Amino acid sequence: MASSSDSDDNSVSTFSSSLVFNIVVAAVIFVGFCILRPRFKRVYAPRTYAVGKEKRSPAIGSWPLAWIPAVLKVSDDKIIERVGLDTYMFLRYMRSMFVIFVVLSFLSLVTILPVNITGGGGATELNRLTIANVPSESTKLWVHIVFFMVFVAWVLRNIFVELQVYTRLRIWWLTNPSHTGKVGASTIMVTTLPPALVDSDDRLRATFDLFPGGVRQVIVNRNCSELEEAVEERDALAASLEKQLTSYAAKCEKLYKKATKKGGEYKAPKRPTMRESKIPLRGPKLDAFEFLSTKIGELNRRIAELGGDPTQFNRQSSAFVFFNKQAAAHMAAQTVLDYKPFSMNLVSLDVNPDDIIWSNLNLNPYDRRIRGYVSLAATVGLVFVWTLMTGALTTLVGVKNLRKIPGLEHMSDSKFFGLFTGIVPAVVLAIVMALLPIILRLLLRLEGTPRVSEVNLRLLNRYFFFQVWNVYLITIFTSSIFSIATDGLKDPGSIISLIPDKVPGSSTPILTYILLLAFTGAAKEILQIVRLALRYIMPLLFAKTPRKICGAETPAQFDWATSIPTHSLIFLMGFSYSFIAPIVNCFAAVYFGLYYLVYRYQFLYVYNDANWVTGGLSFPKSVKQTMVGVYISEVYMLLMMVAKLANNDNINANAILRIIFPALILLLTIFAHIYINDAYMPIINYLPVRGAVEIEENPKIASTFPDVTGDGDLSSDTLDTDSISGAERTMRRRFYAAYGSLVPKRLIDYVLNKLPRLLDPSSRASDADAESLHAGPPRLPTITGASPAGSANGFVPMPTAQHYNAGAEIRPTSDNTNIMSIDSQAKPSTLYPPMINEPADQPDAPSIHSITSATELRQRRNPTMLSVNSATQRQSRYSMADTGPLVTSGDNALAEAFSNPALRAKATTCIWVPLDNCGLCNELYANVQNWGAGTVRVVTDGTWIDEKGHVRADVEFDPDDTDFIKPAMRADSLHKSG
Repeated sequence: MASSSDSDDNSVSTFSSSLVFNIVVAAVIFVGFCILRPRFKRVYAPRTYAVGKEKRSPAIGSWPLAWIPAVLKVSDDKIIERVGLDTYMFLRYMRSMFVIFVVLSFLSLVTILPVNITGGGGATELNRLTIANVPSESTKLWVHIVFFMVFVAWVLRNIFVELQVYTRLRIWWLTNPSHTGKVGASTIMVTTLPPALVDSDDRLRATFDLFPGGVRQVIVNRNCSELEEAVEERDALAASLEKQLTSYAAKCEKLYKKATKKGGEYKAPKRPTMRESKIPLRGPKLDAFEFLSTKIGELNRRIAELGGDPTQFNRQSSAFVFFNKQAAAHMAAQTVLDYKPFSMNLVSLDVNPDDIIWSNLNLNPYDRRIRGYVSLAATVGLVFVWTLMTGALTTLVGVKNLRKIPGLEHMSDSKFFGLFTGIVPAVVLAIVMALLPIILRLLLRLEGTPRVSEVNLRLLNRYFFFQVWNVYLITIFTSSIFSIATDGLKDPGSIISLIPDKVPGSSTPILTYILLLAFTGAAKEILQIVRLALRYIMPLLFAKTPRKICGAETPAQFDWATSIPTHSLIFLMGFSYSFIAPIVNCFAAVYFGLYYLVYRYQFLYVYNDANWVTGGLSFPKSVKQTMVGVYISEVYMLLMMVAKLANNDNINANAILRIIFPALILLLTIFAHIYINDAYMPIINYLPVRGAVEIEENPKIASTFPDVTGDGDLSSDTLDTDSISGAERTMRRRFYAAYGSLVPKRLIDYVLNKLPRLLDPSSRASDADAESLHAGPPRLPTITGASPAGSANGFVPMPTAQHYNAGAEIRPTSDNTNIMSIDSQAKPSTLYPPMINEPADQPDAPSIHSITSATELRQRRNPTMLSVNSATQRQSRYSMADTGPLVTSGDNALAEAFSNPALRAKATTCIWVPLDNCGLCNELYANVQNWGAGTVRVVTDGTWIDEKGHVRADVEFDPDDTDFIKPAMRADSLHKSG
C-alpha cells in the first residue's frame, strides 16, 4: 500500500498544475512563433538564403500554420541532400521514438492502466494509476509482465529496422560522389608517429603504399607557433582598426549632416589615439589609425617571411596520408600500423581540415594517456559534486522539506505550492545541467582529442552518463530512496518490501520533467527567443562593424552533444516507467512528436551544421543509449517482481515464475545486444570491401538513392531514373524510406499497387517548384545616384555610397530589417582609389599554396604580386557550398588545405568598412593602405551608412573574396577632406 506521506509529492494538484502551466506556456510560445515566423526570416528562415543554393529550402507562405505541411512533405532523399545524413538519421531516431511511445501508450492505456486502477491496493492520488495499487499476491501482475515483454520486443524490432536502414544509407553515403569527390574521404590522419617516419616522407609513404592503390601524397604537420602568434596578433589589430574606422566614418557622416542642416562649416571629428605600450598610461599617445595600420603592415611582412618557407618549421609527430582509393584509407584505419606500444595507434577517417584541433596533434602518447586518466578522474569527481548539488536542490524544493524551514512549518497544500513543487525542481535542474557540457567539453579537449567532431561524439556518452546518474537516478530517487533508507534503518528486513510502494511514487517527478521539456522545451526550441533578441540587439549594442553585423547573420548551429543525450534520457524515463505508471507513455509520445515536428522545421530552415559531417555516426550512439534504457527498465521489472514476492506471504510457483520471466527478458536482450554489436557495428564504422568492389564496378549504385529496406546486393540498387519505370522505382524507394520501419514492406507494395497514382512524380511533388527555391522577397525599386566628381588636383576620389548603389538592385533579406542584400552582378566594383602608374594586371607568383580553397584564410600570401581584375564578378558568400578540397586538386592545393591554419593565413589584410555618403574618409582610407605598406586593403563594397547614421551591410557579400592590388598613390594627388 502506498504511504500516505507520499501524497504531498504525488498529489493530483501538483501534476495538474504542472500540466496546465506547461500547456499554456507552450501554446503561447507556439502562437508567438506562428506570428513572428513570416516577419523575422533572418531568425526563422536563414536557410532560404544563407546557405549554398543547392541546400536552400523553399520559402514558406505567410499563413501562420503553413510551415507544418511544408516541412512534413519533404522526402527523405531531399532531407539528406539539404541537411546531410547526420540530421536525417537524427530525425529518424526522433520519429521512431514517437512511434514507439504511441504504440506503448495505446497498449498500456487499454491494458495496464485499467489493471492498476482496479488493483485494489488502497493507493491514493496519482499512485492509484501505478503498479503500487496492485497487491503483491494479485495475479494481475502477469498483465504487466506480458505486456512489458511486448514493449521490449517492439523497441528491439524498431532498433533492428533502423539499424538496417542506417547501414544501407551509411554505405551509400560513403560511396556517393558528393562524398568521394572530396579528398577527405580517402585521407587518414595519423598521430604519434615514430621519429623514423616523422623525418622521412619516403619511409612514411612506403609504410602506407602497401594498401591497394597506393599513396597519393603524405603531409607531415609542422610546429609553427611563432607564426600562429603573429597571425593572432595581426587579426586582433585588424578587428580593432575596422571598429575604429567604422566608428569614425559614422561620426563624419553625422557631423556633416548636422553642419549641412545648420548651414555651418563641417569640421572633421578628432581622430582616436592610443598608446603603443600595453601598460596603461605608459608611452606617448599615437594616432590610432596610423599606428594600427603600420603595425598590421609589419606583422604582414613578418607573416610573409615566416610563411614563405614552411620547411623552416620543425616536423610534428602527426601526418595526413592521402590514398588513391577510398577503400585503402578504411583498411589503414583498421590495421595495426606499428609494432611499438602506442605508436600510430590513433587514426582518424574522413578528415576535414576545419574540424581539426591543431594544438592536440603533437602530443606524446604517454602524455595523451595521462591526460585521459586525469580527465576521467575529474569527470568522476564531477559526478559526486553534481550528485550532491542536484540532490540538495531537488530535495530542498520539496513541500515536506520546505516545511522544515523555520517560518514555513504551517505551509498549506495550496495550488501555489502545488505549482511550485511541480515546476521549480525541473527548472532548477535544467539550469544546473546547462553548465555541465561546457566543463565536459573542455576536459575532452584537454585530453588531446584531435578533432572537434570526436570531442562531440565522446561528449555524447559522458553527458548521457551524467544525465542518467544525476537527472534520473538521483533526482527521481531523492524521495523514494531517501524514504526507503529512512524506513529501512528501523527495519532492515523491510527494505525490499518498500520498493513496490516507494518507487512508483517517483513517477510525479518523471511526469513533471517530461512535461517541462515536451511542451515548453519544444516551444522554446522553435521560438529561438534568445537568438531573436540577439539578432536585433547585437547590431545595436555589439555588432558595430560590417563584419560583425554579417557574423550575426550566420545561421545557428545545433548542439548535437547535449541534445541527443537529453532525448535518450527521456526515452529512459518513459520506458522504465512504461509498466509502472503507464500515463508516462502518453507524455513521452507527446514529447517526441512535438520535437520531431519542431526539428524538421529547424533543420530545414534554421540550423546550418556544415562542420558536423560524420555520416550519421551519432546514430549508433543513440542506439546504445536506447539499449541502456531497455536494460534499466528490465532491471526495474525484475526488482519490482522480487519486491512483490517479498511482500507476498503466500510464496508459490506463480510468484516465482513472475521473477523468472523478467530474468529471461533481460537475458534475451543481452543476446540481442551482442548480435547488434557483432552484426551491425563493424559495417557502420568502415566501408565494406565487397561494397567498394561492387561500386567500383558499377558507379551508378553510389548515385542512386538506395532501397533502405532491401536485404539484397548493392548491385540490385541500380535503376535508370530517366525512364518512367526508373522514376516510379525512385518514388517507391521514397515510400520505403518513409514508412518501411512502420509497416511491412509487402503492405507498402500492396498499397502502391492499388494506388499507382502515388508513384507518379508529377502528382506528388515533395517541394515547391524550382523557381520558389531560389526566389527571395520582392525586390525594391532600383536606387540610383550620381557618382562624385574628381577633384581639381587630379586625385580620383573613392566612390561614395551613392556611387556604389548606382545601378544596383537592392532587396531586403527580411521584411522587417534594413540589412540588405545587393545584387553583386548589377553593381560596379568599388574597392579603393585605383592604382596610378601601376600595371592593371600582374601574373601570380608560384607558391606552395597555389589555389584558393573554401577555408577563409586559405589563400596566396605574396602581397606584392596580387592584382585585381575588374572584369571578374564576385559571388555571394552563400552562392557556392563549402565542398572542401576535391580529389581533382593538385598536390600544392592539398599541401595548403591540410596545413596549419597559420600557414594558410595570407600576408595581406582586408579592412571592411563603410564609406560615408559624402566621401569624407577618402584620404583616410588611402592613407591606411599606404601606412600598411602595400599589405592592407580597404574594401567599402557591401556596406554603407543609412539615413539614420546606422552601419548596414550586405549579408551575402564576402569582402575576402576580392583580389588585391598594392596601392601606389602619388603624394601630390591626395585630396584632403577636412
